[in-house]
Amino acid sequence: MSRQLLPTDSLRELEDRVRDLEATAERTGQNLDVALTVLRAEVERLRAAHHAGLSRWERVQLARSPGRPTALDYVERLCTDFTELHGDRRFGDDPALIGGPARWQGRPVMLLLQQKGRDTKSKIKRRFGSANPEGYRKALRLMDLADRFGLPVVSLIDTQGAYPGLEAEERGQGWAIAESIQRMVRLKVPAVCAVIGEGGSGGALAIGVGNRVLIQEHAWYSVISPEGAASIIWKDASKAPLAAEALRLTAPDLLELGIVEEVIPEPAGGAHVDMDRAAELLGPVISRHLDDLATLSPEALKAHRSARFRALGAYTEG
Repeated sequence: MSRQLLPTDSLRELEDRVRDLEATAERTGQNLDVALTVLRAEVERLRAAHHAGLSRWERVQLARSPGRPTALDYVERLCTDFTELHGDRRFGDDPALIGGPARWQGRPVMLLLQQKGRDTKSKIKRRFGSANPEGYRKALRLMDLADRFGLPVVSLIDTQGAYPGLEAEERGQGWAIAESIQRMVRLKVPAVCAVIGEGGSGGALAIGVGNRVLIQEHAWYSVISPEGAASIIWKDASKAPLAAEALRLTAPDLLELGIVEEVIPEPAGGAHVDMDRAAELLGPVISRHLDDLATLSPEALKAHRSARFRALGAYTEG
């Protein structure tokens, strides 16, 4: 217990040591508070030093890490009784935007989920989380059901943007996104949205008009992806790191700008390092915000949601 901590100790090793000591203390009844306090302080110091050194582009890459938890990974760990509902009753089903009723840590909710997929086959099937118009029209159906049955809406956002294909435009992509945004503003039930990976453009905002908008520590949220911005501004997608700096799209940026209410911590190294721990950190935060909103009337919820988004941004008159 008295071994001096070395600068070369990795953050992961320290966290493992903390967990081992906690398990030992629980199993044996020993008082290991002194050792645990030292180790926890060192974990926090190394974590802060590591995160402070990340550029915005590096944080974008961290949000895209292979193995990062998808929406369904969190549902598996935090929900029971999830029943996926399919189709928009107009064209077809969209596997990139899914949802349905569930119990979030025991609380009945309506889930709206952008699902990227886990392996190559599922990622292609789900178009890496980029929804077609029928996905957003399915979201409209689910929001109608949420209002009808008084189910709070929990939205997990993870997309670089809506699907940009010709067929999506032919079926009214922009209109479908606008309708989804409008419908979400008018929800009579609480809505809590969390960006769990990437939050790009209107594809993310379509299910992101919540009373509370949260973001995981290494996720990003912006009007456009860094590659898209670089292609427009410099005609060169390789300048994405410059675009990421200009967009100020990381969790600390968004908290400072008032675009999100809270940054949800991730395990050291990112959510992909410890999926179970990432879920343990995410679940209670969303539940807490649902508790905070539960006492508001439908009229107060709508007014709060509208005022929240109208207050974003800054302008000057002249």
